[in-house]
Amino acid sequence: MVAVASQLQKDEEANIASGSSGRFMASFGKLSDRVVDIARKIKKLGQDDPRRIIHSLKVGLAVSLVSLFYYFDPLYDGFGSSAMWAILTVVVVFEFSVGATLGRGLNRGLATFLAGALGFGAHHLAVLSGETVQPILLALFVFLLAASVTFIRFFPHMKARYDYGLLIFILTFCMISVSGYRDEEILEMAHKRVSTILIGGLTAVSVCILICPVWAGDGLHNSVATNIEKLGNFLEGFGNAYFKKLEDGDSTKADMQGYKSVLNSKQSEEAQTNFARWEPRHGRFRFRHPWKHYLKIGSLSRQCAYRIDALSGYLHSEIQGPMEIGSEMEEACMKMSLESGKALKELAASMRAMISPGSATPHITKSKLAANSLKSLLNINTAALMCQDTGSDLLDLIPAATVASLLVDVVYCTEKIDESIHELASLAKFKSVKQKEDEKPKFQRQGAMGQPRTLSFGPHHVVTIRQASLCRQESHKDER
Repeated sequence: MVAVASQLQKDEEANIASGSSGRFMASFGKLSDRVVDIARKIKKLGQDDPRRIIHSLKVGLAVSLVSLFYYFDPLYDGFGSSAMWAILTVVVVFEFSVGATLGRGLNRGLATFLAGALGFGAHHLAVLSGETVQPILLALFVFLLAASVTFIRFFPHMKARYDYGLLIFILTFCMISVSGYRDEEILEMAHKRVSTILIGGLTAVSVCILICPVWAGDGLHNSVATNIEKLGNFLEGFGNAYFKKLEDGDSTKADMQGYKSVLNSKQSEEAQTNFARWEPRHGRFRFRHPWKHYLKIGSLSRQCAYRIDALSGYLHSEIQGPMEIGSEMEEACMKMSLESGKALKELAASMRAMISPGSATPHITKSKLAANSLKSLLNINTAALMCQDTGSDLLDLIPAATVASLLVDVVYCTEKIDESIHELASLAKFKSVKQKEDEKPKFQRQGAMGQPRTLSFGPHHVVTIRQASLCRQESHKDER
């Protein structure tokens, strides 16, 4: 019995040990899977936009530079503990794009300087009033300034461009004026804080601009053009998809889903426009570039995207129009969809290259002619069905008529986008197609008889070979 009991105890201990080791292996497996998953996400994040890695390295470099105030005794003796404000400024001011960094840096620098001067002035007035009235005046100044500046933050224009500066203004004024009540060396303290904040801001802006700069204006320009191109991709494939002329798994169907990102582009475009307005002249963008006009183009693109989203709902709808009506409207609908898509893609390409958009006009004209013919066709068919007084036929007509009506709206949206891009081209002084062709390189070579022979590299290649043919004719005469 004792041997059996001891054997049972050993078996139980072995089971417990094996169970604990199994749980440990399971936990270790889950932990390793989570680590691998995190590593994959980090890799994907860097591959999607390598500029994120560069931005991280730039922030680390800027923070390392301003931290020298603590490492070297001569610098630390000049600023003391206020040197920490330089590091805090870099961390707070450094943003992904140049425009965002400049906006935050200028807001913080100007707000710190003005608030420091006002805080010192408020402290000086409070000191002149005597020890009894001094705390009352300081509290009154803080109340009036904090309340008034907070109210100013509610104005849309001020909140969009200067909200961060107004917040720093309140903070700096309160710190300078209130701390001066207990600190006798208020002027020196204000000077050190303003100096370190300005040094931190200049360091952040310099690193952001000089090392692999990311311009918000470039991002806004390309994103608006890309959104217009996505709308064109959908419209080019809609006619074939709606009339069941595409096979399942066609690559065109995958391209037709890109329009959905346009629906939620308002917030991103407004932020990029605000950042771009802070940026200096760079690349193809001149001083005082009409950045606000991109908001108008983006708004028109979203209006078109909403109608396209409604059209997308009819691609897989089980309710279709009668075949005789669908066959009559098919040509007009496909014409509108195809020509509008081509027009939008031409507009996107012209906008991205900053060339005056003239190539989209023929496509818009064709789509408008198709829209007019379709409206006439719908009026005739609707009148005929009303005369027959058949409710079922009229209900069958509704889906087809809705799709046709949405396509007509898309045509007019395309025309408005074309007008807005023409307006942008005029304001931003886009190059005309003729100017673009004139910039293409041309080389001159000497012909056989010493006359120049022109080679033009462009859409048309022209080679003048008259001299060579004349030489051959003369050689034949000599042989004879």
